[in-house]
Amino acid sequence: MDLEVSPTLTIPASEFSWRFSRSSGPGGQHVNTSDSRVELVWSPADSMALDEDQRQMLVTRLQRRLVSGVLTVTASEQRSQLRNREIALEKLAELVRTGLAPEGPRRRRTKPTKGSQRRRLAAKRQRSDVKRHRRRPPAE
Repeated sequence: MDLEVSPTLTIPASEFSWRFSRSSGPGGQHVNTSDSRVELVWSPADSMALDEDQRQMLVTRLQRRLVSGVLTVTASEQRSQLRNREIALEKLAELVRTGLAPEGPRRRRTKPTKGSQRRRLAAKRQRSDVKRHRRRPPAE
């Protein structure tokens, strides 16, 4: 089953590697007998579906998620292995979509307004008064 990330990008199923294991959580005796937890493994650096720019962008943006250049997505929410496979594919598609999305406009730095500065200093003074009144009165 190929993964359609966008109308212009489809990742072939041959690039995926699947691992299955027993899932924790609810399910009663069913949990102990079936391998319903799914791990989907995909290497963006080795993908033939991506062009060089897309590959570089994904590797840099998903760098914290990659382990040895491989992206792993797990799903164990459902009791059904088939449903967990679908969820893992959806998670991977969303990760790739956000990794390839164009960056938004940069924030223009602005100075704080006079009113916000006044409010901040008034709050600091009030907090200081509260703490000062908590002190032990001087012994006279």
